[in-house]
Amino acid sequence: MHGPSHTHPDDAVTANPATSLPVVIQGGMGVGVSGWRLARAVARAGQLGVVSGVALDTLIARRLQRGDEGGHIRHALARFPDPDLAERVLRRYFVAGGIPPGTPFRPVPRLGLRSNRLREELTITANFVEVFLAKEGHDGAVGVNYLEKMQLATPAAVYGAMLAGVNYVLMGAGVPSEIPALLDALARHEPARLTVTVDGALSGERFTTGLDPARLLGPALPGPLTRPRFLAIVSAAALAAYLARDERTCPDGFVLEGPDAGGHSARPRGRMTLTAVGEPVYGPRDRIDLAKVAAIGLPFWLAGGQADAARLAAARAAGAAGIQVGTAFALCRESGLDPQLRRQILAAATDATLVVRNDAAASPTGFPFKLVHLPGTAAADDVYADRPRHCDLGYLRTPYRRPGGDVGYRCPAEPVEEYLRKGGAAGDTTGSRCLCNGLTATIGLGQLRTGGYVEPPLVTLGQDTSFLARLRHRAGADYTAADVIDHLLGAADGDA
Repeated sequence: MHGPSHTHPDDAVTANPATSLPVVIQGGMGVGVSGWRLARAVARAGQLGVVSGVALDTLIARRLQRGDEGGHIRHALARFPDPDLAERVLRRYFVAGGIPPGTPFRPVPRLGLRSNRLREELTITANFVEVFLAKEGHDGAVGVNYLEKMQLATPAAVYGAMLAGVNYVLMGAGVPSEIPALLDALARHEPARLTVTVDGALSGERFTTGLDPARLLGPALPGPLTRPRFLAIVSAAALAAYLARDERTCPDGFVLEGPDAGGHSARPRGRMTLTAVGEPVYGPRDRIDLAKVAAIGLPFWLAGGQADAARLAAARAAGAAGIQVGTAFALCRESGLDPQLRRQILAAATDATLVVRNDAAASPTGFPFKLVHLPGTAAADDVYADRPRHCDLGYLRTPYRRPGGDVGYRCPAEPVEEYLRKGGAAGDTTGSRCLCNGLTATIGLGQLRTGGYVEPPLVTLGQDTSFLARLRHRAGADYTAADVIDHLLGAADGDA
């Protein structure tokens, strides 16, 4: 197998956690759940803190409209390489003192193939802000997590994170074969392009999106950037081997994600079989062959149901560099999860009434998606049925080829008649939840609709919460990110 051809100035093994491989990677969860506060806390503790790079343009725009409590966004924007660009974002979205109660948020431009300077500037600055704040005040390592499905956002989002000095880029929910080359080009501020998957594209047709850093920043362009390491999130040894076979597609390592992990899961191999409650059934073919991955020669981490010292020890014994843990961090004090939802989840876990299902139909992507079934959230059938169907954020829309050759966008969670008019299949709309609005509401930034309707939250977690009893016994209900790391590393060393 080919190893990565990319060079890193920090490849020497030192005591600095930003330059050595982490044992624990904090999961890049949801929309804003793994925000800068959580990533910074983990990085300060010597492990890899990860911010979610999903929908950061919407999050920064809404937080600015809320008045930027604490001034954190404005503090970070003051360090952006192009002050004029940062000022344009502030003029458009910042509201001193915050918008009046009951006022809807101003929208942000939706993703599309056509270049939109406002969208690019907001996406770049949003990713810069989140990574800058996560990295401030320590020498630890910070990563950013993206979805391969969101190809239209990737070039601008990655570039913004790189301008802030992000150490790692992680990506799953697809085949991220073009990301290594994208990182190489953007580190040199060169124009970069990424292939966009378009439903119905004819043979030989190629659709792309891209970014030209010099066009956007002009004289403010800084010197060459340090290229971050790239970790591909995969669920099969075959995909890991496919990516590693060519220098142009080879990542710097892998996160091997099992079906217990929160958020999206890979589809089971073979014919899809569902349980009585609609969950996909996984079998022996879905187990990742760790020996085959280890033989590739790149570092890897195990994810999904790993929040236990014994699991960490087993992972390292199997050749892994460590583990990725999400749910334990999602429920810690520094998490971006709405505090009331967090308390509700912890109470349900204590009472053994917490239900997390891997819903085969919920995500517009077509991948199974974990839903926490809590009253009042969009996972509840009655709440979902009462919600007016909207697709105003549109991060998970699928580009499709129209008969004339141009590109349109559709989402099975949008109004059914619109989806059918765009050539979508009626069956796709059944059970499909609006993840974009639901996940945004989960961190307290839900949109207010006409007539006073507020978007309900939609919570995702991993299905293994067995770690909670021991962690809460050790650190209490209001545990911190550092407590999670102690739970994993301290117990692994026999100190617990």
